[in-house]
Amino acid sequence: MKVISCEHPGLFVYKEAKIPQPQKGEVLVSIRKLGVCGTDLHAFAGNQAFFTYPRILGHEIAAQVEVPNGSALQPNDPVVVIPYLHCGHCSACSSGKTNCCEKLKVLGVHTDGAMQEYMALPASILIPTPQLSWDEMAIVEPLSVAAHSVRRAGLKKGDKVLVMGCGPIGLAIMVFAQLAGAEVTALDINSWRLGLAQNEFKAKHTINAKEMDASLKEQCKNGFTAVFDATGNKTAMESGPYYVAHGGKYILVGLFKDQLSFHHPSIHAKELTLLCSRNATKEDFIYVIQTLESKKFPTHSYTTDKFLFSQTKEKFPHLTNTENQVIKALIEY
Repeated sequence: MKVISCEHPGLFVYKEAKIPQPQKGEVLVSIRKLGVCGTDLHAFAGNQAFFTYPRILGHEIAAQVEVPNGSALQPNDPVVVIPYLHCGHCSACSSGKTNCCEKLKVLGVHTDGAMQEYMALPASILIPTPQLSWDEMAIVEPLSVAAHSVRRAGLKKGDKVLVMGCGPIGLAIMVFAQLAGAEVTALDINSWRLGLAQNEFKAKHTINAKEMDASLKEQCKNGFTAVFDATGNKTAMESGPYYVAHGGKYILVGLFKDQLSFHHPSIHAKELTLLCSRNATKEDFIYVIQTLESKKFPTHSYTTDKFLFSQTKEKFPHLTNTENQVIKALIEY
């Protein structure tokens, strides 16, 4: 089978490998579609936290069962892969928080992912999705990350929400926040993405952070019951508490690989709740699958690029250019 390995930052190498043999509890699947995540782009660029090389990237996976190996699945079943390998025994797993297992390994990050034609995977992380297209299946994982953060925030009808960052996760957060009944404002420095947030993802207001003057900053100050960071940018993340209303919540979904600083008297005065949101649980995946089945997510505006597995090496530099009009790219096998 064909494999693409990220040998070190900026270098993909095409290799040949044997098709894996599924062990007890595993199922052999063929990869049909793969979403390109910001994590993949950061790893390729050399600035992804908790990452080592060489690594086979890819964790937004739409697959097809080839060898059920005694599981309840059937040959040719379409399955979404939950790419988080959890131990099942630590305190987080015992409390149902498998997304932040103490020994968590994420496919394509801590262990090899789906930039290969076949994988042997635990049956427990495969969800049959007969009602979805391959394209829809390949975006379930990033949408689940967004849905999990909204669930963490405990939004209710009428909440005013600010989403910082109009990338794939930020745009998805906007949809799930609105499904929870919240009013959404989008903030970014990219005018094209802000237009997409307003026109396709139905944000009620948009703010270009490059054009914020004193009056607009004052208007936003203390105005949001929940603020989500989906940038992973230090400057943006450290500014987030400024926009949170007294008694409100700040949810960090983006990941910055170093230290962040907040002015403690300011966040203390607001009794601000600081939440981190990491990955997603099976419950989130099922909710997202149901949302896609009911056509409540604008998939046509979310997937902006597609290319073949054989074109990955030449296409990746294009995706890492933040000036390009790309939200979600899919790789077809």
